[in-house]
Amino acid sequence: MKLFLLLLLALPFAARAAVELSSACPPSFELLGDGTCQLRTLYDLYDSPEQHGGVQARLPEVKRRYTPQQIDLGRQLFFDPLLSANKDLSCASCHQPDKGFADGRGRGLGARQADGRRKELARGAPSLWNVTFLTRLMWDGRAETLEQQAMLPLFNPDEMGNTAERLQRDLDATPAYAPLFRQAFGENPSVGAVARALSAFQSSLVSFNSRYDRYAYGDTGALSEQEVRGYNVFRGFVARCSQCHIPPLFSDSELAVIGSPALPGKAADPGAGALSADPALMGAFRVPTLRNITRTAPYFHAGQFGNLKDVVSFYNDNRGHAAPAGEQLKIHWHIHMTRGPELSDQDVSDIVAFLDSLEDESMAPRIPQNVPSGLAVEAALKMEKP
Repeated sequence: MKLFLLLLLALPFAARAAVELSSACPPSFELLGDGTCQLRTLYDLYDSPEQHGGVQARLPEVKRRYTPQQIDLGRQLFFDPLLSANKDLSCASCHQPDKGFADGRGRGLGARQADGRRKELARGAPSLWNVTFLTRLMWDGRAETLEQQAMLPLFNPDEMGNTAERLQRDLDATPAYAPLFRQAFGENPSVGAVARALSAFQSSLVSFNSRYDRYAYGDTGALSEQEVRGYNVFRGFVARCSQCHIPPLFSDSELAVIGSPALPGKAADPGAGALSADPALMGAFRVPTLRNITRTAPYFHAGQFGNLKDVVSFYNDNRGHAAPAGEQLKIHWHIHMTRGPELSDQDVSDIVAFLDSLEDESMAPRIPQNVPSGLAVEAALKMEKP
């Protein structure tokens, strides 16, 4: 008996602790009669045309709901390094909860190469907050659903480096996952069910309890005087920020050519133009959400700007002033068109102050202490330099 206890204590905690799926919906979700979770916010009380953009505007409809067990299985998988080829990266490695579900880098880090260094990717990790409402995913809009999006980094050799065949073998070789998949989906573990579970979990990453939201709900004291000024400039005709970053999502899911600069010494990134023969998409990138934007520096698709003041100043400068030389870009008509800045330094500071009011991580999910594979969760969250 003593020998058994000694052996048990010698096992890693993650290998000993059984994982149980939650039967409760995440915060702000209601459990419906069919067993699925429905998001509830005060925006449900409003009625407005699509992409209305006003203070009291209704959220877009979420077309798919999930059960608590499906969402929680997705949470386990999201933090489990089992999904990567080398078992040292999880989805959360690049989408870290304490960094706005980005990774704090201009360019993400991917799979470890033959020399032991991680591959530095061409683009950064976009935030996942409110991603369930988007109609285009990835920086270049190549995915239309969360299930499609989930599979792209898993099987990209430069990112998580896995293959569908290897992932299926690893799932089959992890006994703890079988009962969880059967509980969540009524089937044995499969690559397709992994995609559905990750989609379910990401659909629960919602942020609608910021000070801006309180202001939108009628609490006029939720914003400071400067933040109110910033919001008025933000939605004014000169800045036109809200034309693309439409409240309450502060994104319109569209692809936009803004003339962003190339990284020093790097070729211009064609964005969506690499996937289409349409010249209007050359240099186009998906409009990111501004929710929790204070947590996701550096900014733009490859971290070209280190702070929000520089971002706002970029838009306040001449149209196309920073675009890569020689690129024939059809810059979006909302981008500043006149010579010289039209916003004052105070206007720029006020917009930056307003963006701080969009911060809300009150419904961030709990990071699991252990996952069914028994692999180290925290180690995968610590991304070293390339």
